[in-house]
Amino acid sequence: MKISELIEVIKNYHKGDVDGVTIDDETNRDQILYGNPNVDCTGIITTCWATIEVIKEAIKKNANFIICHEALFWNHADKQDWLIENKNQVYFEKRKLLGEYGIVVWRDHDHIHSGIPMEDGSYRDGIFYGVAKLLNWHNCFSERDTFESINFEIPEISAKELVSKIIEIFHLNGVKFIGNPNARINKVKLPMHIIGGANDLINEAEKEDINCFLTMELSDFTFTEYVRDAAMLELDRCIIAMGHFNIEEPGMWYMAQWLQDIIPEEIDIEFVQSGDNYQYFS
Repeated sequence: MKISELIEVIKNYHKGDVDGVTIDDETNRDQILYGNPNVDCTGIITTCWATIEVIKEAIKKNANFIICHEALFWNHADKQDWLIENKNQVYFEKRKLLGEYGIVVWRDHDHIHSGIPMEDGSYRDGIFYGVAKLLNWHNCFSERDTFESINFEIPEISAKELVSKIIEIFHLNGVKFIGNPNARINKVKLPMHIIGGANDLINEAEKEDINCFLTMELSDFTFTEYVRDAAMLELDRCIIAMGHFNIEEPGMWYMAQWLQDIIPEEIDIEFVQSGDNYQYFS
């Protein structure tokens, strides 16, 4: 089966619209980032970020099709002219590796966030449903997904236990933790990006008694200060700061599972973790 045909099958599996607006094939982020898709697929690798190591793994597994969630060349629109103009060494080495082995890289960002189908006919964000599946929280959604945040009501667990669980099953080197390490957690919010003022989030934490925030980007401004003060009052508040790619990786892990059900031919499909962005020294 041609890679171009596989891409259409995958796109059609997704909901394909956001708030009723159909995803535009010409302007969305889900483009072929490298290679010629009009070739037969020898194997599929799913990953969050197509790093050098992920590409090498694809080569080892004789897989010529990488589906990544994030950009290939370090900017959201995957523009390359600025890299060519400045003769960026890493850019040219990465292209060379892809070209030598005839690898095609396609990005699935907007479509997978638009939703994958559930058994009841509804759709959920495919990336964050993967997070829920990995944590065994897929039956713990406290409200429907929104673009801004996802909320869970889970069996009570201590902050320390949850941190250990996340590090183990996400295969992380560690996490940043802010707040009360003895907090009892049963309400968890995944609030996307916290990069500035957080008045609404602070109000929601108080009103809904949210114990734990699993964060992607997190600035050291406003919200972290609130959580620290709450912890000093021995309230059940904490932030587990995992990082953007680390949180989204399970969505591509789960993708490798549902792809088996929708692709009409027998093709080897494997998830390769792009790996923890962070190393920790003490």
